[in-house]
Amino acid sequence: MTVLGIIGGSGIYQIDGLEDARWIDAESPFGSPSDQLLTGTLNGLELIFLPRHGRGHRLSPTDINYRANIDALKRAGVTDIISLSACGSFREDLPPGMFVIVDQFIDRTHARAKSFFGTGLVAHVSMADPVCGRLGDGLAKAAAAEGIAHRRGGTYLVIEGPQFSSRAESELYRVWGCDLIGMTNLPEAKLAREAEICYATVAMVTDFDCWHPGHDQVEVASVIKVLSENAEKARGLVKRFTETLGAHGESHPCSHGCDRALDNALITAPEARDPAMAAKLDAVAGRVLGKTA
Repeated sequence: MTVLGIIGGSGIYQIDGLEDARWIDAESPFGSPSDQLLTGTLNGLELIFLPRHGRGHRLSPTDINYRANIDALKRAGVTDIISLSACGSFREDLPPGMFVIVDQFIDRTHARAKSFFGTGLVAHVSMADPVCGRLGDGLAKAAAAEGIAHRRGGTYLVIEGPQFSSRAESELYRVWGCDLIGMTNLPEAKLAREAEICYATVAMVTDFDCWHPGHDQVEVASVIKVLSENAEKARGLVKRFTETLGAHGESHPCSHGCDRALDNALITAPEARDPAMAAKLDAVAGRVLGKTA
């Protein structure tokens, strides 16, 4: 069965219109997720929502337990994740209010656990194409149907935060060819890949960062104004997207291989694996550990 996970970023702390909606506790051997999970159905599709920063925006980007969030969603049966994320823009043609369906990331974070694996059980997954093209295509169609100004494809640079960029940094990232800047989608996308969950990002532009001559400082007040406008459009996008995801909720192998990312990723010999780490990975890597343990 297809189970759609929605991770809501800044300004999106709940999903409206869910049938049989209820908040449930979630646990993970990697610690506490950002909040409870909101479960329900939308257009007949099972949906599980997690506010990335917690309701009331309690958690800074660095303080989010990304591993617990992805592990909790995996344990809840999520097969596909849509990340809704506020971001800044490095391009004139990506103004505030524009939605970008991201296809690449650059990681500039430095204070976050970035993998479920480690000493005692090592794995290397491919991140050449870090988001699921199947989900990206579906989101582009849904955005067009909703009349949302959007672009398919873009490079999202992820900084540690919580401070916004200096002007020198902003200009540097533009030289690199980055399209967007944000603080949260990594290691989230990497962890989703390790957990074999299809993942896609809808980056919702709130500002031009500080490079823009008419936008020389990013201010929270102006960002919040655009956030509220984007949040309403994002809810419409999710509703439209659920109308087409899966055939009556049936799950199929991902044509991009996201759901088989661990097939050739485990490098630690079975006899050398740490049993305690393997036990923590029962949800994330149980499919392959069951085959090879």
